Amino acid sequence: MSNVNVYTTNTCPYCVMLKNYLQDQDIPFNEINVEKQPEMMRKVVEATGQMGVPQSEVNGKWIIGFDPESIKAAL
Repeated sequence: MSNVNVYTTNTCPYCVMLKNYLQDQDIPFNEINVEKQPEMMRKVVEATGQMGVPQSEVNGKWIIGFDPESIKAAL
């Protein structure tokens, strides 16, 4: 089973695109809203060095931004 965590904010249009893509592809995922859980943003920055969202952790591999091809490859 794949493990997909998507780090988002409330106002990010690319986050919405990513969540819609995962739902359309029937890929289960956990959404972590870093506005509601700011401590999780520290984890993301420590792992990737990037502040922006969306960022996804797919089976232990970090993917920055809305990048369906990289998500498919990591699955």
